[in-house]
Amino acid sequence: MDSSNDEALDIIITNVVATFRVRCHLNLRTIALEGNNVIYKPDCGKVLMKLRKPKITASIWSSGKIICTGATSEDDAKLGARRLARVLQKLGFRVRFSAFKVVNVLAVCSMPFSIALIDFTMNNRPIASYEPELHPAATYRIKHIKATVQVFSTGSITVTGPNVQTVATAVEQVYPLLFECRKPLRK
Repeated sequence: MDSSNDEALDIIITNVVATFRVRCHLNLRTIALEGNNVIYKPDCGKVLMKLRKPKITASIWSSGKIICTGATSEDDAKLGARRLARVLQKLGFRVRFSAFKVVNVLAVCSMPFSIALIDFTMNNRPIASYEPELHPAATYRIKHIKATVQVFSTGSITVTGPNVQTVATAVEQVYPLLFECRKPLRK
């Protein structure tokens, strides 16, 4: 970060997506009839199950693959996944929790200044793109850490990456580029 500006930026994680397997076949109809907070989607071949604590939504397929969304930290995602496995175990399935992986993390961060998006895109042309007719944000892709940063003119940024550490690295990497393209304060 810039040495003259010693404010810390708050990175707020809004969604963590994780996958895991239970290593057994699941009867979706049984889950739909006997489970709580369940929505059966036979056309998609899956069941949606919601947990209240931690607040997550899981997509459950009969193959035993489960995708959890809605957690606000990697620890909450793992705790929610383990709770889901326990719920399925209590419904009578021979569940073995395995192959847990955090797939995607979505975070938001607000810069203490506005950003000139056209200047930002011109300065970082090969990896930054801005199409105002399609989307109000400039997209900045960081290939080597597999992160994408959406930059809005208000100074708000949205970061997606494979884990929390990557998201923090992406914000640290894009901050100096945003700082040099900040809009002057109006009087």
